Order: sequence, then C-alpha cells, then structure tokens
Amino acid sequence: MISTPDRRNAVALIDEAVNSGARRPKACAELGISDRTYRRWTAPGEGTGEVTADQRPFVERPTPANALSDEERQAVLDVCNEPEFASLPPSQIVPRLADRGVYLASEATVYRLLRAAGQAEHRGRAKAPVRRAKPTGHKATGPCQVWTWDISWLPGPIRGLFFHLYLIVDIYSRKIVGWEVHESETAEHAAALVRRAVLAEGCMTSPLVLHADNGSPMKGATMTATLEALGILASFSRPRVSNDNPFSEALFRTCKYRPEWPRNGFETIDAARAWVRAFVAWYNTEHRHSALRFVTPAARHQGEEVEILRARGRVYEAARAANPTRWSGPTRCWAPKGPVWLNPDKDATVTEPANAPETPMAAVGGLP
Repeated sequence: MISTPDRRNAVALIDEAVNSGARRPKACAELGISDRTYRRWTAPGEGTGEVTADQRPFVERPTPANALSDEERQAVLDVCNEPEFASLPPSQIVPRLADRGVYLASEATVYRLLRAAGQAEHRGRAKAPVRRAKPTGHKATGPCQVWTWDISWLPGPIRGLFFHLYLIVDIYSRKIVGWEVHESETAEHAAALVRRAVLAEGCMTSPLVLHADNGSPMKGATMTATLEALGILASFSRPRVSNDNPFSEALFRTCKYRPEWPRNGFETIDAARAWVRAFVAWYNTEHRHSALRFVTPAARHQGEEVEILRARGRVYEAARAANPTRWSGPTRCWAPKGPVWLNPDKDATVTEPANAPETPMAAVGGLP
C-alpha cells in the first residue's frame, strides 16, 4: 500500500511532467503506476491537487466463522507451554494430542498462535540453524599474497588406514608452496608446514592471507599462535561448504586422478611421500595449467609467463601471416592472466570473466 504523502508526491511529479508537455500515461509509467491509478487517486478533487487516502487499513473486516475464540487460543498456548510439550514443536505436539483423543487446532494454527505470542523460537536444547555470512573475498595480484591449504586422505595398505596429505597452494600462480605427509592430523604438523613454506618462499615481511576450512588442525592453538607470530591473516570457510576453498579442492582432484595414482593404496608412509614429491615436481614445473593460459605454476610464480606467452603470440601471428586464409578472425589470445580472486564479493570487479572473447596479443600489448 502506498501512503498518502507518497501519493501526493507522485501526483505532483506527474502533474509537473504533464505541464511540461509530457503525456500523462508515460509519466505514470516512469513512477511504476498506471494512468487509471492516477485517475483513481485524484478523482474526488481532479485539478485541485487533492489526493484520496488509502481506506483499506480502516475497513472493518468480519471475524471468520471458523476462527478460534480467545479462550480457545489461550488453551492452545497453555498446552504448548506445559512441561511435557515445552521443548516440542507443533509438528510433535498435535499428533501426541491426537493419540489421546484431543484436538485443539491444526499444526499451522498452532505455529501461527505461537508466532503471534512471540514464542515461535527453536524449542529444545539444540541450537537453531545459523546462517553464516560468506567469507571475505581476497584478491591476489602477485605470488605470496593469498595461499589456501587443506588436508586430504591418502589410502594406506589396508582398508581403513590412511595417511594425511597437507598441501599449501598459492592461488595466484597455483604453485604448491608447501606439502607434507603424516600419519595424523594435528595443528602442530600444520604450523610446522606453514613456517617452512614461509621461509622457503621468503615472504616473512610481506602481508599474506592463509585460507583454510574449519577443521581442528586449522584452528588449533598452535596453528593460531604460529600465524600470529608470522603476521599471517587467517581466513576460514563456512562449515561444510567446500566451495569456499575451491583451489585446494581442485588441486586434490588433480592429484588423485593422475594415471600413476596407486589404486591399491600406498604400502608405507615413505612410499606416499615419494609419490607426492614426484607429483609436486611435475605439477609445479611440467603441468601446463589451463587457468594460466597453459603455463606452468612455477613459470607464473617466477614471473616468466609474460615472455612465454609473448613468444607464443609471435608464433601465432607468424603462422597467420604465412597463411592468412586459415584465420577468419584474430589469433588465439595469449595475454597473461590478471589478478585472481578467492571468494569474490558480488560487486568485486573480475578482470576477465570465464566467457570473455579472445583478443589478439597486439591489442593488449602482448606483442612488441
């Protein structure tokens, strides 16, 4: 319902537009109302600027014949507040009363009466579901700015026995900057891994965000103290939401779908460590990552991608110059990828959407 002051403002704006030469239906449409609504509002005093007030809130509505009386409503509330039913929802109360041959009201009516009485809260000792806000988005414009990490299980020699793979990945370059395999999940192992990764990458004095899920190794006291000592900002996913840590999840999938993955598990923890060591070497230095214009994570991490992609662009431009009839449009885009976002906000500016059209290297400064 539109209040009377808002009606007056709308009528005044429409009249002003009409006096300036606009058509009244068009002016009404700009405010989201119809010309018929305008005429209904101004019918009693057309041309005088008077506007009728909305009478719907003041109309007396008859009480439905099947409505509960005040005594019946109070009886329902009294029953719901009895010690026997105080911790039960209406969906449990109504059937229990029916088993005793008692019917007071339907479940919907009981819910409505509890809501009107301010008692429609979670009944029982368990906490009500909590809607958690999305994690803060982080933007990486270079290496050693945003890392994510997680722990995955590696199958052991017998069913039910697992080793635990700790992996830290830089989201900008996708480089694995730290890894370990242990027989257990502890905050101490995680803290030691983070310290070694920071020392290896030489980013002790640079601001760094480390994102993880909500597991106990991620939030343990030892891990928390280590991050504070290193000046690392901790970021966490929402409980049971794997999409908040997509880079680590995708890396584990790449790891476990390698052709050489042992289908019968690892015989020993040393065998697991040897396999992971070989995988990390392949992933960082040989694997052409599809999200990085097919350069290796190590090349992007070390700043070598620009020259690599520029050389590819020259190859394509030379091939097009040698046989231009084979190209109906620009050559493949070999421009370096821009910044990388972790859990970006809706209003965050993404440099390049996934479906962006490809542009020639010369158009983005990729060719000299």
